[in-house]
Amino acid sequence: MKIKLSFFLLIAFFINTFSQETETGKSKMDFYFNPSLNVGFNINKKNQTSNSQYIEKRSLLGNLTYGITAIGGYNFLPNFALGTGLKYSFIQDNYHLIYWVIQPKIIFSPGDRPFYIDINYGKQLNHSAISDTEFWGARLGMQVSYSKRLSQEGGIVFESHKLKEGADGFFIGLSYGITIFSNKNYTGYGID
Repeated sequence: MKIKLSFFLLIAFFINTFSQETETGKSKMDFYFNPSLNVGFNINKKNQTSNSQYIEKRSLLGNLTYGITAIGGYNFLPNFALGTGLKYSFIQDNYHLIYWVIQPKIIFSPGDRPFYIDINYGKQLNHSAISDTEFWGARLGMQVSYSKRLSQEGGIVFESHKLKEGADGFFIGLSYGITIFSNKNYTGYGID
């Protein structure tokens, strides 16, 4: 009897010692919606001139791009979320590209000021001056909590657009957006 009671107390001690309290555990956003704006500069300008009957060569891609992205997803692990949505990207005249985007998100130190890395893959949905394009990208940034269900975020964007005939572009830029999430206890504003 004493051995069983000692064994039970030892197990209870280990469970209490190594268990994680709910208040100190990592929280999740649960469902989230993330609209964001971005602007970028093309750093891949080599081999992007078109040979024509004119003496002056014209670049196929512009120096500047801008766009808007709307992603909805679910944060099912404290450090990982998966989302999908749409992205509009303007690269130059008649290059109005609409992509369907898949976005895994890795979150470091979830809560009031998490650092995140988004990996983006997009496939073009519309027909423009070019069709059947895709892009790969990454976004590194930080969220700053604003209220119970809202965070602001800013970051650096890297995007590689695969367009056509050597006119691929690699853009580095800035991103700003907001994240609306369903878990009111994700940040310090939600803890009552």
